Amino acid sequence: MIENIIERFSKAASMQRWNDHIRPVEFTELDKQAHKMVIAYVIARFEEDRMGTGSVDWISLIEGGIFEFLHRTVLTDIKPPVFHRMMKEKGEELNKHVFHKLASDMEGLDQGFQNRFRNYYLESPNTLERRILRAAHYLATQWEFKIIYHTAPFIYGIEKTKENIENQIEDHYDLIGVQKILLGKKSFGFIDLCGQLRFQKRWAHIPRIPETSVLGHMFIVAATSYLCTLEMGIEACPKRFYNNFYAGLFHDLPEVLTKDIISPVKGSVEGLKEIIKDYEDFQMKEELLPLLPRPWHGDMKYFSESEFENKIMDKQEVILGVSFQDLNQKYNRDEFSPLDGELLHAADRLAAFIEAKLSLDHGIKSVELEEAAENIYSDYVGRKISGIDFGRIFNYFR
Repeated sequence: MIENIIERFSKAASMQRWNDHIRPVEFTELDKQAHKMVIAYVIARFEEDRMGTGSVDWISLIEGGIFEFLHRTVLTDIKPPVFHRMMKEKGEELNKHVFHKLASDMEGLDQGFQNRFRNYYLESPNTLERRILRAAHYLATQWEFKIIYHTAPFIYGIEKTKENIENQIEDHYDLIGVQKILLGKKSFGFIDLCGQLRFQKRWAHIPRIPETSVLGHMFIVAATSYLCTLEMGIEACPKRFYNNFYAGLFHDLPEVLTKDIISPVKGSVEGLKEIIKDYEDFQMKEELLPLLPRPWHGDMKYFSESEFENKIMDKQEVILGVSFQDLNQKYNRDEFSPLDGELLHAADRLAAFIEAKLSLDHGIKSVELEEAAENIYSDYVGRKISGIDFGRIFNYFR
């Protein structure tokens, strides 16, 4: 059932990274994987610009990122040098352990997805998509490590760690996106801003366990939307998978400039929600989009504007409010760039519901959390959205 795997995604917010180092801030596995997928998007887009449309298999890239995330949720406590050596020498045994641990979580999921997950670790071909993910992994690690390094550069062994990370990145220097990011200019500015969403906590005014960041939340929504697209009961076109994942990954991107303003505050003053949205749009155009190549701007706007509405592209024009039935019957082709905004919204609300429920289950109770959980739940009782029984999923987490 999809509920089990979504629960595993959410619990990654409790998995600490660099817990054998002095850390000025908290680093979690969920945030690392989210940042990695943002960086992978940037690298892949540069490769596609250089080599031509179709040179990057975006479905393989997205699924590879999800597979690697699931793998690390089982093995994240192993120190990186030990982990890489064990994978080299005992990879088959470790992978079998991961498959065993995840077997119950993946039960009921799309069988093709399960088979691709196992083959990803049984076959391990050196594809472009895997190289992009590896490069993104080390760049995201380096981003974290720079914060740690400047906090305590005197710690024994830290120079060796620094050298190892830099050597791994150098091995991927043939990727044009890696070169662009290492210049430290516009492309780096974009991934740096996205990385700062690690430090913006969700529900910032309410104590919670585990705390989740805006960046981690975005990745959970993206991965949930992707898995739901697999389970919709129709064979979605590749562009639909692409849009549903990356719209999830970037749907809260403007919050890096405005902070995570909670719904009660947005709704407390008439017209405030519209004012905030207008400001977010302005800041996107002025601050964020200039950090990316101009040909990418259309995609980024498509992901982050009217993101919770079903939509398509028809002759370069965005058409909003398309029904789920029409998405399936008329527009389920790459040429229309279909996006299931209603599904994305349900995944976003589900993530918020799980955040509240996990904290309540840990004994961190407050009137605000209880009311939020109940209000969200009541909106989805018995509801099917985009072919997915969200009523059943919400009941599982209740």
